Amino acid sequence: MPKYKLEYIWLDGYTPVANLRSKTLIKEFDSFPTLEQLPKWGFDGSSTRQAEGHSSDCVLLPVAVFPDPARTNGVLVMNEVLLPDGTPHPSNSRATILDDPGAWFGFEQEYFLYKDGKPLGFPAVGFPYPQGLYYTGVGYDAVGDIAREIVEEHLDLCLAAGINHEGINAEVAKGQWEFQIFGKGSKRAADEMWVARYLLSRLTEKYGVDINWHCKPLGMDVDWNGSGMHSNFSTTYLRETGGKEYFEALMAAFDKYKNEHIAVYGPDNHLRLTGLHETQSIDKFNYGIANRGASIRVPHSFVNAGYKGYLEDRRPNSQGDPYKIASRILQTIATVPTK
Repeated sequence: MPKYKLEYIWLDGYTPVANLRSKTLIKEFDSFPTLEQLPKWGFDGSSTRQAEGHSSDCVLLPVAVFPDPARTNGVLVMNEVLLPDGTPHPSNSRATILDDPGAWFGFEQEYFLYKDGKPLGFPAVGFPYPQGLYYTGVGYDAVGDIAREIVEEHLDLCLAAGINHEGINAEVAKGQWEFQIFGKGSKRAADEMWVARYLLSRLTEKYGVDINWHCKPLGMDVDWNGSGMHSNFSTTYLRETGGKEYFEALMAAFDKYKNEHIAVYGPDNHLRLTGLHETQSIDKFNYGIANRGASIRVPHSFVNAGYKGYLEDRRPNSQGDPYKIASRILQTIATVPTK
């Protein structure tokens, strides 16, 4: 009976941004284990800001499983964190979110590759030449010598793990990249995003490179883009029925609850949502057809199909928790009546 390396992955208790944690359990199975076969496990919560030292046990509950292509007989196990009594830990952002298998999400994860405290490709002092040629750039001058190797290897790892990775591209700033994850149901889409983030962070260890997920790592006083996690969404009703009247009611609801959205769209978003660099101001809400400076971008295909299809919320930032983001979107959608 083969032995499998189960990499249990979870989110810790740090705020405002949880960190990924993981550790390995060795178990024997006849074949690649199903989710139902995976045991609960535990960890020292006093070392992850999830418990006090005098009562430190926390429980890991497997919720999603993927092959780990980087290891022989490797298994990636995404977990929720529970208290010893089996109830969700206060840091568990997955357990109570709204979920709907008819809701589809596409997350566009932007990030910076960092080395020696600055973006990959930045000179030792000062800045490289201004933004313009980096976005979807090709060649050493635009993307350097190892960045594409990293993102291509990450793409291959995700696909081999069965993650629904949709694509990659170099982004607007030097050293900035993006990958896209699509999933049906808020929990499934967010599970895959967290595991994809894990794979990228683990991968870059061997390159001596860090991932900077901060939404504005270079600050707001320079002419360099920040990083978002634009969230494309649709529901069964929006795809199959839609209509202009429903769309306008939906946008009115997004405007009404704009502060509630911003509250879970990632920390320090005031540094990024300034009205510049393809963003709307953090205190405003608007929407526009093909408008990348709007809160919600409305694709031409959506209008041409009779106001049916998907919409893009451009406000979530690169450190946002996809569980919370997807749930907040569904909460607002649920306030709008359908006929």
